[in-house]
Amino acid sequence: MKKIQKHIKTWMKVALMTLLLTSCADLLDEQPRSNFEPGFFETEAGVLGGLTSMYAHLRYIYGQAYYYNTCQTGTDEVTYAQSADQNFLVMDLSGQGVIDASNSRADVVWSTAFSNINTASGVIKFGVEAGVSAELIAEARFFRAFDYFLLVQTFGGVPLDLGSGELEFNTNPVRTSVRNTVSEVYTKAIFPDLIAAVNDLPEVGRLTGTATKTLARLYLSKAYLTYAWWLENPNNIPTYPDVQRVDPDGHDAQWYFQQAYNVALEGINNPGPFGLQETFYDVNFAPNDRNNELLLYADHTQNSEFYNGGSLTYGSGGAPDNFAGWMMTWNYTVIRSSSSSSQWANDIESVRRAAEQAIGRPWTRMCPTIGAITNTFADKANDSRYDGTFTTVYRANTDKSPSIGGPIYNANMMEVQAGDAILTFLDEDPGQPITYPTPTSLGGNIGAGILPGRSDFVIAPSGVSRIVYPGLWKLGPYRTDSGDGLGQPNAGSTRPFNIAKFSELYFVAAEAAAKGATGPQSARDLINVIRARAGKWSWDNNENQERIEDNSSAMVAATPATVDVNYILLERSREYFGEGYRWYDLIRTQKWNELAGTYMIGGRNYGDHTPQTVIRTIEPHHYLRPIPQGQMDSMEGDNESYQNPGY
Repeated sequence: MKKIQKHIKTWMKVALMTLLLTSCADLLDEQPRSNFEPGFFETEAGVLGGLTSMYAHLRYIYGQAYYYNTCQTGTDEVTYAQSADQNFLVMDLSGQGVIDASNSRADVVWSTAFSNINTASGVIKFGVEAGVSAELIAEARFFRAFDYFLLVQTFGGVPLDLGSGELEFNTNPVRTSVRNTVSEVYTKAIFPDLIAAVNDLPEVGRLTGTATKTLARLYLSKAYLTYAWWLENPNNIPTYPDVQRVDPDGHDAQWYFQQAYNVALEGINNPGPFGLQETFYDVNFAPNDRNNELLLYADHTQNSEFYNGGSLTYGSGGAPDNFAGWMMTWNYTVIRSSSSSSQWANDIESVRRAAEQAIGRPWTRMCPTIGAITNTFADKANDSRYDGTFTTVYRANTDKSPSIGGPIYNANMMEVQAGDAILTFLDEDPGQPITYPTPTSLGGNIGAGILPGRSDFVIAPSGVSRIVYPGLWKLGPYRTDSGDGLGQPNAGSTRPFNIAKFSELYFVAAEAAAKGATGPQSARDLINVIRARAGKWSWDNNENQERIEDNSSAMVAATPATVDVNYILLERSREYFGEGYRWYDLIRTQKWNELAGTYMIGGRNYGDHTPQTVIRTIEPHHYLRPIPQGQMDSMEGDNESYQNPGY
């Protein structure tokens, strides 16, 4: 089957002027664009061109590190790291700055989504008139709903009229805008488009990676679930534009929770070519990218810069590069070993930057909280997901060209070889005290600790800091063109950035069941499918060796008798840690302040292993991001009422 990747570059330069004037703003100068005319969509070739641009637009959101930061920093999973700039500091809500319309990097969504929505509206309107197949039109309907769903979660109510009428294709830029309510966005745009997509999309995509019934069912169930929470509003979080939380179709929150359950279960029971991978490791193992658990991704390739949409040798630090994985990668290249066995020489760079999944390019902008390591991933023996999420062992790669010859000595002045552990983040605080020597250079130049009889430096979970912490293995780079060398670690990742997974159908159904939906499978039944899979091991990243072990029974037995929303959120974090889900999970369930109002982390300096408790100030208005300043500046008249309150 041909891959959609082949067609992306041709059309990724083509986008639309919309009501919102984003084509004139500095925010999108990096994305070339021109106009679609209505006649363009009246042929199948034109529709295919428009659709290809819709897949290409995913690259400008997913893998874009500054938007990725808004989805993670400030949650119970992630805080800012030592080298964070203001983009990251303000998102933490811990006194490092204030989120406003100018610095909130949710502008990435606003400036990208509306252009794509307008393209989709053109395909839908003129493609239908030209007799283009319902399956192709359904792809456009999916993407219009996809973008509106992302927008309404992020900003609240957004405009359905881009200048030519609600959900109409627009070719004339205008300088006014009216925001629809949240309920209108769901009931007029998101639900109708996704229902049509479910009906008309094929079970098997027309190309590898294109939209299918299963994908549409996932998003329809997620939209029902999210809207149900919005209607219920358990913590009285304000909405905007301000409106009574009454469904125009007369349904209550419980009806929508039930719909979410029903649609998700339909997706599980009618998977088409999709399903769960055998182990959690298999899902995120780079050589197994684009496996059958993945329903949607922003694609990239190492085979061609033309089709990749970015350089294969250096990273631009901007879209459409996939550079999100750099953010939670600390500067491990500072680690030093010794060429001398008699005195600490501190002169061997034993872990060098390489285009390998366990390491990659360091930026030190984001780091996991201590609680994520100790509480979220409390079970590291049975549950494979901690090992399949983080890089916890940094190994010598001195054999890579240009190789480093001669003996190398590490902790306790013990000799190490290529492939041996140089630094290990321990699973638990050990029973015996760790010696953290001073000066920090005696701890491998990073203030790491020493345990008797071990050649690797060590850091306990309680010693994780903003400058030294486990990296995010699951988003690490992967290349097959490195030969015997270090490859191209400075380029953006050529891996796809995963957006939607089959596994989430189980989580959506479980959450709906925990909120009262009824059916053949309980919340516990559904979560245990995921937990049973998490107990199956095929490989141990920490030990760097095969591990054929099945702890499914222990995982299922450990599941509480009553699975509530908080437990489901813990499971979601274990399954999707660092993938950009967390902020949306916390605002949907209105659990953000409850679960992320405080966190623990060490300081910014090497050798700082004293955990600090940090308090966040999460206000109700933070549950919506500000409308970007570029949008506000583009509109005529007094637009104060357009902005979300609190900003």
